[in-house]
Amino acid sequence: MTTDPIQPYPHTPESREALLAMLNDIETWEKSQKDLWFWEKIGRLPFQLLDRLTPQAIQKKLAQAMDEVGSYVQSGGRYLVSESGVLSRLQEELAASDEARGEAKEAPLTLADVPGLPLAVMNRAAASLTHNRIKLATAQGATTGFGGLFTLAIDIPAILGLSLKTIQEVAMVYGYDPKEKPERVFVIKCLQFASADIVGKKAVLEELADYGNESRKPESLSQLQGWREVVAAYRDNFGWKKLFQLVPIAGMLFGAVLNRSTLQDVAEAATMLYRKRRILERLRQQQ
Repeated sequence: MTTDPIQPYPHTPESREALLAMLNDIETWEKSQKDLWFWEKIGRLPFQLLDRLTPQAIQKKLAQAMDEVGSYVQSGGRYLVSESGVLSRLQEELAASDEARGEAKEAPLTLADVPGLPLAVMNRAAASLTHNRIKLATAQGATTGFGGLFTLAIDIPAILGLSLKTIQEVAMVYGYDPKEKPERVFVIKCLQFASADIVGKKAVLEELADYGNESRKPESLSQLQGWREVVAAYRDNFGWKKLFQLVPIAGMLFGAVLNRSTLQDVAEAATMLYRKRRILERLRQQQ
C-alpha cells in the first residue's frame, strides 16, 4: 500500500517530543494488554465444551455473522459508514480548538484534510464518537437481552455491525479511508485484536507495527487470511459471553454489560492502533 505525502492542515504541528510522548503512552497500553481478562480465561476452555453448550441457533447466527466479516473485507458492503458525520464531529472539535486560540474558523473539512489536523482534535473526536457508540451498544444489549434466546439472534449481527462501524469511524477520524481495501483489512485486524488472547494480540501488534510504510514488503495474502483468525477468536470468546444472555429478563443486565464491554474493547483498540499509525507516520515525515 502506498501512502502519499501528507500536507499539514494549517495548524501548528506537534513537536517530535510531543509525538514520542504520545507514542510512549500507546506502548504502555500495549504492554497492559498482556494480562488475560476474565472472559478471555473462560474463552480458553475446551472448544468442544463450547460447541456442546451453545445452542445450534446461536452457532448458526455466529457463523452467518462471521461470513459477513469476510464479505466486508472484499467489498465493505452495508457496513461502510458515511464520512459526513465523522467530518462534522471533527469540524466541531476543530472550531472549538480554533476559538480557544482566537483563530477564524476553517473551511469545511474533507477526508483529504484530516491527516494534517492536530492530534488533539482527532483524539477528542474519536472519544466523542466512540462514547456515543458504546451507549448505543449498551441500550441495544439490554433490549435484545430481554427475550433471551429468542432475541439473541438479533443481537449477534447487530453488535458485530456496531463494532465494524465504530472502527471505521475511528479510522476516518485519524485520516484513513475505510472504503479502500487495505484499510478494511486494518479494520478487521482491530476487531481481531479486541477479541484475541495474549498470543493473538502480540501477533496482531507485530503485523501492524509498520502498516502503511511504503518500504514495507506487501503481504496481502497474509492480511486477507487474517479475517479467518477473527472468525475463530470472535466465535469462541463472543459465544461464551452471549450464553449468559439466554435467560429471559435477566438477559437484559447481561446484554447491557456485555455489549458495553465489547464496544469498549473495540473502541479502545481501534483508537490506540489508529493513533499509533498516525503518530508513526508523522515521525517518519519529520525525519
